[in-house]
Amino acid sequence: MAKVSNREKILTEGLRVVHERGFGGASVRDIVQAAGVPQGSFTNHFASKEAFGLEILDLYFANTCNTVRETLGNPGLAPLERVRAYIGAIKGLLTDAGMRSGCLFGNFSAETTDSSEAIRTRLADIFGRIQGMVADCLRDAVKAGALTEKLDADEVAGFFVSSIQGAILLAKTQRSLLPVERFEHLLFAQILR
Repeated sequence: MAKVSNREKILTEGLRVVHERGFGGASVRDIVQAAGVPQGSFTNHFASKEAFGLEILDLYFANTCNTVRETLGNPGLAPLERVRAYIGAIKGLLTDAGMRSGCLFGNFSAETTDSSEAIRTRLADIFGRIQGMVADCLRDAVKAGALTEKLDADEVAGFFVSSIQGAILLAKTQRSLLPVERFEHLLFAQILR
């Protein structure tokens, strides 16, 4: 079994700590303590806390891409069932976290985009990529005849990403899945019918 490097420990545990406490609420000391490494390890591996933040966004995005592959990109499901599966995965993550952590992308957006241009542009890219994955799935639904050819997949995907992020923030605030369930209901009853 390969030994886990201090850098990997800092990223893995740091992602967890930042997701629980927020980027500003998680000090470098908190991160290295959770990782069980000396404080100097942080500065050995990351030029700044901002550089670390960019790397944990990438790590979280890699996890998100795995979820997308299993849901939106699952060829074993009909396209609209893939959308439902993706929303279901989000609800599962929220439930597992007791409605406390929300989405790291949304949390970072609310907390850091005024103070870090590098993080803001990375988040814009990530949201754009997620929107593209949703749009691809919606285009598959149009091709399968499940949605009208008049559907603008890019517009609806943009609405989807904006709305699910808002619903996740409300779920976190209200400690309830209701905002996400409401979004899901309206999405399928009004927009994707």
